[in-house]
Amino acid sequence: MNDRTLTQAAQAEARLADVFARQQAAFLQCPLATAAQRKDDLKRLKVQLQRYQDVLVEAIDLDFGGRAHAESRMLDVLPTILEINHAITHLRLWMRPSRRSTELLFVSNRLEVRYQPKGVVGVIATWNFPLYLSLGPLAAALAAGNRVMLKMPDTMPRTTLTLRQMLAEVFPESQVAVFGAEVVDPARFTALAFNHLVFTGSPAVGRLVMEQAARNLTPVTLELGGKSPAVVLRDYPIAEAARRIAHGKGVNCGQICVAPDYALVPRESVGEFVAAVQRHFGQLYGASTAASVDYTAVSSDRHAARLRHLLDDARAKGARVTVCAQGGEDRRLPLHIVTDCTPDMALMQEEIFGPILPVIPYDSLAEATAFIQARARPLALYCFSHDASARELLLRHTHSGGVTINDWAWHVINHDAPFGGVGNSGMGTYHGEEGFRELSHARTVFKRHRFFPIDLFYPPYGNIVQRLSLTLFTGRADPTARRPFS
Repeated sequence: MNDRTLTQAAQAEARLADVFARQQAAFLQCPLATAAQRKDDLKRLKVQLQRYQDVLVEAIDLDFGGRAHAESRMLDVLPTILEINHAITHLRLWMRPSRRSTELLFVSNRLEVRYQPKGVVGVIATWNFPLYLSLGPLAAALAAGNRVMLKMPDTMPRTTLTLRQMLAEVFPESQVAVFGAEVVDPARFTALAFNHLVFTGSPAVGRLVMEQAARNLTPVTLELGGKSPAVVLRDYPIAEAARRIAHGKGVNCGQICVAPDYALVPRESVGEFVAAVQRHFGQLYGASTAASVDYTAVSSDRHAARLRHLLDDARAKGARVTVCAQGGEDRRLPLHIVTDCTPDMALMQEEIFGPILPVIPYDSLAEATAFIQARARPLALYCFSHDASARELLLRHTHSGGVTINDWAWHVINHDAPFGGVGNSGMGTYHGEEGFRELSHARTVFKRHRFFPIDLFYPPYGNIVQRLSLTLFTGRADPTARRPFS
């Protein structure tokens, strides 16, 4: 780095430390925001998003080098507003202390759980849905009464600039602050002693984030993606499954953490399925993706080169590739269906995150289930079947962060249910009440009744109450007895 870059990096690090210190101090001054204050914060966030949506959509388009405006509105702006609305509606209920039952020994006393803000929350967003994956966690953190430092991806400079301006109009930096590419070393952000850290990205980077957070014992929520399978069972119409999976791989050019990564299809139906996916993709986006206003580009030349390498590697190892439309020269890469896949192909080993669909034949449901079980647990699983017993069998014998039946991904934007991964696909949840709980500390409060005889459990040991309690619960009456293990 030259002197100027070093100076800018030093200034960014100084700003990080300064904002973090100010947010900590502000939280100490107001450690428990009221429901009215939190709802007001959420309403201001919603109003700003509605006001800035046109500018944000244009900024995302420019940062992507071609992002369908309709997708930005429907899959970034709309779900974020739905999440904010849900939090505003349910916030008072979420904040209410939860009455709990005491143990029988402490009957007549009072036990409850109160949900208090954690403090300063760090949010690290990713580029594929730069609004939903930044403002969604921001809304959850504000609902829980926290202060937030938001790190936007380096590849979204225009979007970051717009968000910074949008949020600065209604929130002081001591409450919400936005950082972007000026933070040259992302580890400087994750090294801060946040009270909670939310990260969206790849498993490889997630491990680094978790390692860095562990140094401060910072709890983390990781949403990491993975190879999400779409399983088409024999009773389901092939053409309908093909249409929904084609849509799942076409939206945002397949650059979605919950996109169907590969399809498991009955062996005898593979040819029909491939032809149907190809046909439906053409109906959705036209004969040429380069001419479609509804189709999004691959985010960067580097990512496009990676996807082409996956295809070249598969072809070199004997795969058959079916291209679903013309185009791709301007990074609007059309959907490629890959058959005759083998385990040694790179596209069978890593998350694809783009418009490539491996199709894997199977002969029995047990075989399809075993195929999923043998791999890392995915963020989502899609089951296409009208047979309730077959569906239940698949769900009972597999694990995933979430499930949509007879379609793809719609479980994600229903905000009364949690969203999160399991195993390699992440940990922790956000959205809805679970998101509020994730970013709150569940504080147990026990209040002893004034006349409760707690002294009966004090030394000297051996009184009648202690002996009766021990006999009832442990089967031994004498609290002073010492017996060797037998």
